Formats: sequence, structure tokens, C-alpha cells
Amino acid sequence: MQNFPTLAKAMVATMRESAAAEPQRAITFQGSPGANSHRAAMEACPDCLPLPCFSFADAIDAVKAGKAGSAIIPIENSQHGRVADIHFLLPASGLSIVGEYFMPIDHALMGLGKGPFKAAYSHPQALGQSHHFLRERGIVPINYTDTAGAAAFVAEQGDPSIAAISPPIAAELYGLEIAEQNVQDAHDNMTRFVILAQDPLDPTVLDGDEAITTFVFEVKNVPAALYKALGCFATNGVNMTKLESYQEGASFAATMFYADIVGAPGDPAVDRALEELAFHSKELRILGCYRQARKRG
Repeated sequence: MQNFPTLAKAMVATMRESAAAEPQRAITFQGSPGANSHRAAMEACPDCLPLPCFSFADAIDAVKAGKAGSAIIPIENSQHGRVADIHFLLPASGLSIVGEYFMPIDHALMGLGKGPFKAAYSHPQALGQSHHFLRERGIVPINYTDTAGAAAFVAEQGDPSIAAISPPIAAELYGLEIAEQNVQDAHDNMTRFVILAQDPLDPTVLDGDEAITTFVFEVKNVPAALYKALGCFATNGVNMTKLESYQEGASFAATMFYADIVGAPGDPAVDRALEELAFHSKELRILGCYRQARKRG
């Protein structure tokens, strides 16, 4: 399926028309109207024109094509970890990270009535964040492309035995009844979003602000290469707040690392650390430097 649910299509068409009139104000997000990413776009950029896209790749491509000035993409969740495929999409996108936004996530169980429900549709992240809730009630989780789209899909099916796990606003948009509020397993459930644009921020505009720099790298295939690479940050007093590995290609020999550090190019300590990292790496790509939305440490 490569399209929005029928109930969402009219809203999507209206939002696309508004974005087309002022593309630089448009910010793309993955999902149907009412998705968490829609809410994140409105909260992070109150003056924006939110533009729904079916997939993360579509949201990125719209910015590359000039149909929108930026995209807002969820990258990790405090409860369920990193969002699938994002580590592959961001380095290949050609876009730069220019901001971040942290948003508390509240999920609701909704359907055509109060249940009982046999199955619940939602995005895999939302299902993972509500795993214990669903298991305790014997509700089967079923993957859907996005949370709000799941709500629209359930409304279209006319089956009172199925439900959606979606943001509460989706029930209002698609004519569903909320059976239970706050069904996420952890009440401190938080998602981090990044904002992407064609042009990177100039590090000089970050002077005086706490910044984050995000990059990917692949170390040389020699003993202790990763140890030496990470030592660059320790010896220069640069705080690394995130380090994740992922495989690129089918050889299982090329491990890529995705990292965040506190600071930005132009800071002597950061410049020294990145220069040393480049020496120990086969590849190093800066994905963006931007203001911290939430203090690390």
C-alpha cells in the first residue's frame, strides 16, 4: 500500500495545496494528519505549513525537490530505541540536521466502541511502546505505516473488534471512540525528532549556545581502530552523548557508527577531535550541527 487511507485523503489534499503555495514554510512529516510527527511539526515550528508524506523517504525527497523547506523526522524513542531505517536514510539523504525537538508521547487505544478488541493497528514504534499493555489484554499488535493512518484504517473497516493505538487527536479526526488513554508502558515516554533542511547551519550562528554535532564514520580495519577513534574525544575533553553501530552492505565487514557530540566545528577541542577521528577513519561525514533542545549530562 503506497497511499493514505481514504478518510485522510481530503485533509492531505488541503495541506498539500497550502504547502504548494508557500513551500519554504512547509515542513514534511511521515504519516497521516493527526500523527505524532504532525504534532511535533506544529509544536517545533508553530508558523509552519505541515505537509504529510506517506514514508520517511517521501518526506526527505520533498525537501530535496524544493516542495518544502524542511522535514521533521523521529530518530529515537526513550522506550523503544532508534526508529528503523533512519540511520540509513539520513546519511544518504543529502540533507543536513539543523535542529532537534523532544516530545512526550501519549498513546490512546481507540476504535468503533469501547471493545473488547482482538487486534490493534499502529506504527511498530507505538506498538513496541505499548507492548505490555497489549499483552496483558490479549490484543494482537498489527503493524501499520503510521499511528494516525491506523486510526483512519480502523474507522474505514467498520469492525468493532479491531482498534488503533494513536494520538488522542486521531480519534476526533477519524470519528473513533477512545477506549483507554495513556496506554504507553512508560509515562516518561519521549521521542527525539530531528529537523532536516537542504543547507546546513553555519556553526558561527551557534556561538554562545550549547550545540550538538551529529556525524557518521567508519574506522579503518586495523586492531584497536575504534578504541583509538573514541580516544580522540576523551583526550580533547569532548562529550560524546550517543554512539550506535549499524551494518552497511552485506559483507558484515563495514561497520558504520552514528554519533552525537556536544559542541560544534569552530570549537578548537571539537576541531582537534574530528581531525584525529578523520585520521583513524576510512570515512567521516558530518550530518549537521545545531542547537541543543535538551541539555545532555
